[in-house]
This record gives sequence, structure tokens and C-alpha cells, in this order.
Amino acid sequence: MMFRIERDVLAEAVAWTARSLPARPSVPVLAGMRLEVTEEQKLKLSGFDYEVSAEVTLETQTGEAGVVLVSGKLLAEITRALPAQPVDFVVEGPKAVVTCGSARFTLLTMPVEDYPSLPAMPPAAGRVGSDVFASAVGQVAVAAGRDDTLPMLTGVRMEIEGDTVTLAATDRYRLAVRELKWQPGQPDFAAIAMIPGKTLADTAKALGSTGAEVEIALSSSGGTGEGMIGFSSAGRRTTTRLLDPEFPKYRSLLPTEFAAKAELSTGPFVEAVKRVALVAERNTPVRMAFRGGEVVLEAGSGDEAQAVEVLPVDYDGEEMNIAFNHQFLLEGLGAIDSDVARLQMTTSTKPAILTGGKPVDGDAAPDYRYLIMPIRLSS
Repeated sequence: MMFRIERDVLAEAVAWTARSLPARPSVPVLAGMRLEVTEEQKLKLSGFDYEVSAEVTLETQTGEAGVVLVSGKLLAEITRALPAQPVDFVVEGPKAVVTCGSARFTLLTMPVEDYPSLPAMPPAAGRVGSDVFASAVGQVAVAAGRDDTLPMLTGVRMEIEGDTVTLAATDRYRLAVRELKWQPGQPDFAAIAMIPGKTLADTAKALGSTGAEVEIALSSSGGTGEGMIGFSSAGRRTTTRLLDPEFPKYRSLLPTEFAAKAELSTGPFVEAVKRVALVAERNTPVRMAFRGGEVVLEAGSGDEAQAVEVLPVDYDGEEMNIAFNHQFLLEGLGAIDSDVARLQMTTSTKPAILTGGKPVDGDAAPDYRYLIMPIRLSS
């Protein structure tokens, strides 16, 4: 087996495939990356850990059909460090030789017959723009839990109904919901999937750079490929196993009526929260007092270091004191993707909704909502 290919093309493809390889594989062979040159002189790079699979197909300059398995992480480090010249990859007995310019690396191969076969993609369900998909997933995944003892809170719930996709994630302290339009293969397609949050975020980010549409492959109830979802774009494809679909009834948590609304410039608001939070301990909140045309941000108290900052605000409602975990607040502000941050509140102890973008007309809900639980202030 052998092939020649441009260094930048190979390095990018190897890095994308290697991201799905396990850091501590249960068996050594799962640390490998499978390289196959087909009879059509196309190069396929693939990785699989029984949970997530990734595969890239590339055009080669020259190639000789064959298959080899080498250490994925090591190949990624080597290709990233090579000079900007064509790369020659040749298998010589139990070793693979990588040559680029005057650089030459020799890698030990692994038993390719012990490597598991990649799962087949589920049926194609529809398409969505890669940039829209990456943005939507990024907005929601910030709220996914990171505690593996509560697996249902580590995922992103995807609900598909016709041409609308709703993404939702929560870790019990905040909830993010985003609606977006897509192009379903069938106008009445409906499905629900619980996707591991970190895997979905990594996949959406990686495919978002392709500039092409992302095809989502997902079985409707009872179909082939149940328990798995696939994404493909521009010669790249990835699959992941789904989590148990159990998820909180989140729609009932979203308040529909509010006693107060505050609108602030997002940039200055973020910078002020960051400054005030410098004196906040890990689990102590940033307090906000809304009074007419200004909001007073405070952190720290008593014998501790203290910080105070005042910002102008467009505020509608009675005076209110409310407090939030500063990290959760900053992640929400980073996700709204708007120059204006709109904070809608009911009371100082009930969930608030953070949104951005154009003012909401009538009863229409914004396409992105970030619910955040206040921290109760001691009286």
C-alpha cells in the first residue's frame, strides 16, 4: 500500500479523524487509525471506539490499494509537524514509512484484522447548513451537564418535527433551547434523539468549517439504525451511539410571563461581570440591583474583597435584586450571539430567561432561550 498527498490536506484529515480516538482505549488496537487506499485511488481515514466513529475520504495524487493500521495520535502529531510539501506514505512489511521533504518517519503497524468494522450510517433524514448547525449546537451544548453519574443530563435532546429542529440541554441549573429550520427528506419526518453533548459539540464545530451542508442520518421510530445518529459533510462522516431518551419536561420550565425586562449592551455587560467576578469565590454569586436606568453589579461581602460596577440599562419593571452564578451567566451571554442582551425576570427566586437579537413581536418566542436559575440571596 502507498499514496502521495498534499501535506495540509492530510494533516487536516488526520487531525479530524484522531479527535474521536479514545485517550485511554480499552484495547490497544482502538488507539489505531485505519488508512485504506481503494482501487479508485481514494484514501479513507477512519477511527472507531465502539461509541463514536469518524471517516474522511480524500483524493490522492498517486496510490496503490491496501489497508494499514497505525497509531492515530502519533500520526496526527507527525503530519501536523511536517513541512509544506507532498507526503509519501508507504507500507514496508510491518512498518509504515512517512516521507515529506527531507523528513522521514517510520511507524509500527498494528494488526488491522483485529480492528472493528465501522457501523453503517442510519438512513439519511435531511440537511441543514453547516454554519447554522454549528452555531445552534454551540448555543445549546454550553448548558449540558458534565457529571457522568447523571448521563441523561450530559446529552443534547434533538426533537425533529417536519422542517423544525429543536435542540435542548440542561444541567439542572440552567437550560438552553434553540429552534432552527432544516430540509427534511420527508415533510412529515419526526424523531427524538438524545445525543452525547460533548460529541455533538465537537462534531458540529468540525463540520461547521466545511462550508457545505450537513446531512443528518437518523432513524425514525423502529427503523434501521435505531440507537445511532450520523452526520456527514464534504467527504467526512461520523456516527455516535445515542443516550437513553429520558429527559426532563423542559417546556414547562420556560416562563411565559415576566415582571421585569432589562436590555444591556452585551459586550460591556460581559466585561463588567468578568471584572466584578474577580472577587467572587467559586460558588458565590454576582449580585445585580436593577433601579430605573441603571444596574449595580456587586460581588464579595463582609471581610472579603469586594467589587462594584454600575452599567446603564433599558429597564422595564419594579426594582429588583437578583443574583446568578457568574460562570453560568457568562456562558449564557457568550451563547446569545447578539449585541443586545435581554434578561427577563419574574422574581428574585424564579428562573430568568436570557435572549438576544431583535425585539420579540407579539407572542412569538425567540429562536434561542437560555434559562438560568438565580441564587437565593441571604436576607
